[in-house]
Amino acid sequence: MGHEKPVEPFSDLHLEDGKVRAVLLHDPTVEGLDMAIYMDASGSMKDEYDYTQPSRTFVEWLRGAPQKEASNQVEPQVQWMLEYLATKDRNGLLRVAYWACGASGKDVEVVGELKGVDVKSYKFPGAQKLGNYTNLTPALRDYVKYLKAQVGQGARRGCAVIVTDGKLHDPDEVKAFSAEVAKEISAGRLPRINFVLVGVGDNIDEEQLEDIAHEEYPGVGHLWCHRIAQEITQVAELVAVLVDETMTVAAGGTIYDDKGKILKSYEGRLPAVLEFDIPEGAESFTLEVNGQRYTQPLPDEDHHDEDEEDHH
Repeated sequence: MGHEKPVEPFSDLHLEDGKVRAVLLHDPTVEGLDMAIYMDASGSMKDEYDYTQPSRTFVEWLRGAPQKEASNQVEPQVQWMLEYLATKDRNGLLRVAYWACGASGKDVEVVGELKGVDVKSYKFPGAQKLGNYTNLTPALRDYVKYLKAQVGQGARRGCAVIVTDGKLHDPDEVKAFSAEVAKEISAGRLPRINFVLVGVGDNIDEEQLEDIAHEEYPGVGHLWCHRIAQEITQVAELVAVLVDETMTVAAGGTIYDDKGKILKSYEGRLPAVLEFDIPEGAESFTLEVNGQRYTQPLPDEDHHDEDEEDHH
């Protein structure tokens, strides 16, 4: 409970110490962006990678419609993501890899650099050896190493989309490595990087994904965001983490609290990231833009230290 979902036109929402940070749905263009997709290949994904032949309906059979092509649950999800993300990538090629492979669940199996335009011809049958554990940190290391090599080719920013179906076995290592990455970014040794966790299937541990996504890092802010594949209604939600306050979505707007009091006025331009103070006890805020009003319920406050004593 307590985690309100963003409603359109918002794609991300945080509340901490009476301050709201709301990201508007925006299709960003980021110069020099190098994107990647990492697919969960842990053993629990076995059924999702299994190919099944979709059956023809009786009417299709009567009309002599061709037998539909066999597919698995992962393929269509990865295909549409790849097609969209390739339009954001600096050269239209994405690093695509399986993670959590091998007995230890620590191997990464790189599929290759794939083009968005060929997306329908790609098959994603799963890794050669599915893993016994879901360890994400090796995939993050793989992407960071790859991005460092791409800087010489013109990469100025990185974003890796990580598809998972369940619970990570190494959340503490993921957080520790994220902190290292944030330090490297702050020091200028790495370009700005973001990670997007996308949950697929029915056994996602959303609380764990949220816990990782809510971490903030000094000088960098949020490195992570998370999405649930079935809840994505617009492809731009996938890259909400790339949206920043320099991007403009409208010619101005006004924010009101739930009592109708003006909290902030934007003259001339409405940035894609809105930051404002909210009165204590307020349950929602309303954005008025172009004569339309959008009301967003507020989540519980983010707390970063409540779990500290649980870490073993």
